Amino acid sequence: MNDKPHYAGHRQRLRQRFLKSGPDALPDYELLEMLLFMTNTRRDVKPLAKSLLARFGSLAEVISADPAALREIKGIGDAAIIAFKVAQAAALRLARAEVMKKPVLSSWQALMDYCRASMAYETIERFRILYLNRKNVLIADEVRQKGTVDHTPVYPREVVKRALELGATALIMVHNHPSGDPTPSQADIDMTKEIKEAGEKLGIVLHDHLIVSKGGINSFKEMGLL
Repeated sequence: MNDKPHYAGHRQRLRQRFLKSGPDALPDYELLEMLLFMTNTRRDVKPLAKSLLARFGSLAEVISADPAALREIKGIGDAAIIAFKVAQAAALRLARAEVMKKPVLSSWQALMDYCRASMAYETIERFRILYLNRKNVLIADEVRQKGTVDHTPVYPREVVKRALELGATALIMVHNHPSGDPTPSQADIDMTKEIKEAGEKLGIVLHDHLIVSKGGINSFKEMGLL
């Protein structure tokens, strides 16, 4: 008699398909299964993968989810959460490598991809500043403020002061809207104008302000707000 569990063959076939055809050949639930294989060798994890997708919506949202929310899913423990967070960290580092130390304006799509990966699934607002040198090469990437689900306090003086400390001559501002709607508020517009004007007095250019959400990314420059 064959005493191997029924899912053993499925796991091997999935691994072989991944190696032969690459990740694009697998839907989200199968990629999640592969992550869960590493943390649970004694059960069929397909139902668990599908439960995670039903709760969070996509692979990106699963690996970006707050650990406390992940623990609400029966069958998810620390080992699975660590696997997800390692996958998320690796993805962010790969995306970041595509934009650091490179002219940002000529690798704009890579920058957009990085901002979306790092901020779109956050549950609180975060305000990030990308500092550029005279050649528009990204020299620093810093989260300057963290706020609530719908508000982040930003102080123009601090933004400009930090740019001077770094020797930056240009900025790109990025913040997220956890609501999923990347439409700028009037407060966003007013704050952007204040930082633009404060920077101009010291020779610091504000190239753009990006609002990131699960629903997409809005650029102030493309919208004619800069």
